[in-house]
Amino acid sequence: MKRILFFVAAMAFSVFGYAQQTGKSKKQLRKEEKRAKINALIKAEEEGVIAYRKHFAFGVKLITDGYGITFEKGYSKSVKSSTLFQIEISERKHHKEEKQNSPYVASAPFILGKKNFFYPVKLGVQKQFLLGNKSNKNGVSITANIGGGITLGLLRAYEFEIDDNNGRRFIRYDSPDSAIFANPIGRNPSGPGLGKGWNHLKVTPGLYVKPAVRFDYGRFNELVSAIEVGTFAEFYSKKIPQMIGNKENQFFFGAYFSILFGKRK
Repeated sequence: MKRILFFVAAMAFSVFGYAQQTGKSKKQLRKEEKRAKINALIKAEEEGVIAYRKHFAFGVKLITDGYGITFEKGYSKSVKSSTLFQIEISERKHHKEEKQNSPYVASAPFILGKKNFFYPVKLGVQKQFLLGNKSNKNGVSITANIGGGITLGLLRAYEFEIDDNNGRRFIRYDSPDSAIFANPIGRNPSGPGLGKGWNHLKVTPGLYVKPAVRFDYGRFNELVSAIEVGTFAEFYSKKIPQMIGNKENQFFFGAYFSILFGKRK
């Protein structure tokens, strides 16, 4: 009986010891893999090479006639080229816009002669080509981006509030009271809020192209920290009415400056 108990105890100890040794080996293997990955990242950081499979980035941009926000998702098959899928929403202003205040009562400022708010919404694709990688982890990566896509010009009717013998009401340029719209002074005009004009929303589709140069100055390669400068050209299926008494444009050309932040994987 003692021999049997001793044999069982010996077998149990052997199994436990083997399991413990196997678990330890796996743990050591994971540590070695993690250490190798960290060493590879450190080496890449030192050499300045940016290598990734995908990334996402958010950005804010200043345009020659407005401002906007952008989001992109990028995919890369090599260090030298990537494909960027982008969405951008902006507000564009006419160069003749001038805010005014009612001389008689305190009110929200209004823009005399403004027809519509103009919001281009862009959906596009860019190809990104590496021009110069980082010389070290504190360097700057330079890429050239070229692409384009579709743009939807959202036109929100500009409505401002007036107060005259008929009471307070909202007027827009194509309403029956458009003569008042052209000269509202004396009727205590007040500019529209964000919630006005959406019930008269119109959409004008178009196409755009956008070449740019991007400078990625991020200290760590897994993070996107970049500035981008570029130009754009947009063509719409119809002319865009922005201001009364001014030429309505169908083609728009301009430049922009963006700041982008994101992460690579």
